[in-house]
Amino acid sequence: MARRPQIRTELPGPKAKAIIDTSEYFVSSSYTRDFPLVAAEGLGNWIIDPDGNEFLDMTAGIAVTATGHCHPEVVEAIREQAGKLLHMSGTDFYYPVQSVLAKQLCERAPVKGGEARVYFGNSGAEALECAMKLARWKTRRPGFIAFLNSFHGRTMGALSLTSSKPTQREGFGPFLADVNHAIYPDPYQHGGAEKATKIALDHLDWLFSSKVPARDVAAIVVEPIQGEGGYVVPPDAFLVGLRNLCDQHGILLVFDEVQCGMGRTGKLWACEYSGVKPDILCSAKGLASGLPLSATFANADVMSWPPGAHASTFGGNPVSSAAAVKTLELLDRENLANVQRVGAHFMAKLNELVGDHPRVGDVRGRGLMIGVEIVTDKTTRGRNPDLRNALVGAAFERGLLILGAGKNTIRFCPSLVLTEDEATVGAEIFADSLAALS
Repeated sequence: MARRPQIRTELPGPKAKAIIDTSEYFVSSSYTRDFPLVAAEGLGNWIIDPDGNEFLDMTAGIAVTATGHCHPEVVEAIREQAGKLLHMSGTDFYYPVQSVLAKQLCERAPVKGGEARVYFGNSGAEALECAMKLARWKTRRPGFIAFLNSFHGRTMGALSLTSSKPTQREGFGPFLADVNHAIYPDPYQHGGAEKATKIALDHLDWLFSSKVPARDVAAIVVEPIQGEGGYVVPPDAFLVGLRNLCDQHGILLVFDEVQCGMGRTGKLWACEYSGVKPDILCSAKGLASGLPLSATFANADVMSWPPGAHASTFGGNPVSSAAAVKTLELLDRENLANVQRVGAHFMAKLNELVGDHPRVGDVRGRGLMIGVEIVTDKTTRGRNPDLRNALVGAAFERGLLILGAGKNTIRFCPSLVLTEDEATVGAEIFADSLAALS
């Protein structure tokens, strides 16, 4: 019989409640906690709180623990490296494991124009900051185009690109000048793939003809699949159109694969589905299975800036690099095939259990990056954020950890070691939660 969550106390339990009270007092109020989970232990796709309650985790720490919580081989790689060398800033010195990781990643990074070089940072936002600086340095142009409902990070440059939620920007302006936002194609809300692609590309044509001189744009920055914006999968033709547009105007194309990369879609990089190669590719989250690490890739011609132009004290540190080397090994050995198989099963099970529900508008995704859009009704496709938010809480009470994305979408982003039995249990609990609220 498939393992199911075990909820033994009222949530949060007494031990968890004490930890939450301490955190609420001492930790920044800017943190977002959608439900009162205290994660004390994790293994695979399961989280245990201090009171012994067990949860099936479909968040993977927001798409971070690619190989599952505390994968024994990753833990051993971390332990072994920690016993040799913890830190020796890789921007000033050399150490073996960073060079090994750089070679392995660059051989697999699909950037335009030849073999890749890599810059290591600590987070997705840092990867985007690197991409923005690199694009300006290479093109000597000031401007950027990003997309509505995008999320690229919370540092000032990345935040200038971000257009996901007003609360992420409120009170922090002015932002970088010369950043404009275009329409991102949404096949469900825009009436199909062909129409969505036309809407998005036509809007870019309008920007260039009426507002933004193409010769002033350094880069177009886009998520090959929108993450925070609602797990929206654009038509491949949209990415092809962006590539053509960038080539026409001498603009660099930047793919933000912080959330959709590192095997989450069943391919190492989500852009592989379209065959489109960016000039700059950004990765983070699942790169080191839970340790802080990001990577920004470009070919040697683009990433040829001089020493001291950009650096990071902790980027690519030895322990995170060791975890990433092991993560890549596991992806090759077993995880990518697992994502394709289990992702298809999970999608089919969700469609079977909730696809016909009047409040479910769309079930979409690739691999183990799956979104369920919650609507007021299937005819008008009106967004239903209140029910979506209630669903997150109802699932938590039943031992299922899920998150929202965009205005009204539920995102499923479990680790890449999810089993078919766990996917079935997750879909069943989600369906039960929806039925209870309906």
